[in-house]
Amino acid sequence: MTTTPRPAAYRRIKDHVLAQIHAGIWKEGDAIPGEEALAREFGVSRMTVNRALRELSDEQVVERVQGSGTFVAQQKYQSTLVEIRNIADEIAARGHTHRSELHLLERCRASDALARQFGLKPRDPLFHSVIVHFENDEPIQVEDRHVDPRLAPDYLALDFSCTTPNAYLMRAAPLQGADYSIEASLPSSRISDMLRIGDGEPCLVLRRRTWSQGQVASVVAMWHPASRFRFAGRL
Repeated sequence: MTTTPRPAAYRRIKDHVLAQIHAGIWKEGDAIPGEEALAREFGVSRMTVNRALRELSDEQVVERVQGSGTFVAQQKYQSTLVEIRNIADEIAARGHTHRSELHLLERCRASDALARQFGLKPRDPLFHSVIVHFENDEPIQVEDRHVDPRLAPDYLALDFSCTTPNAYLMRAAPLQGADYSIEASLPSSRISDMLRIGDGEPCLVLRRRTWSQGQVASVVAMWHPASRFRFAGRL
């Protein structure tokens, strides 16, 4: 008979805090029990509690105010120059037609680099998709995305001709936070072929990581041909 390993103590504390917040018991702005109280409740050291609360603070689930305590953070991501929107909606808003082509949909194992980004162990399971998005039959984005199966269990069963990864994830794993970077980069020949651009033509690459329920839900790289795509925003 096998037994399921018990989660690490700091993880049990994180799960407890998240459960209280998601159940509405602790609401935005509410103070949560202090380190001493949580250490007594779980029978652990304050150092263990501190790690759990520090990680929750890094994930923008709670806010720690020196001398005052720990509070439930406002559950929304910070405004950025790049709004997180469904690409199909963006294209429709321009009065154009969106369609997509699925090039890859698989279950895979996390590489060392992906494991670090997701906070997982190397070779933990992930879902992986590669999709080309078209605007009026012109390819404008290659979306190369990895997803945590625990937060998006139905991902491999989706029909991506009818929906987009973004649309599904916003329902299955509501957005809690995000970070991103934009860079100019030369694509691989495979991506160049998918975007129908010549060798040596640069792309604008948006790399984004999103959180939901205190965990990294998705890591994505979105490749856009620099000759026919630009990012814009308003402050």
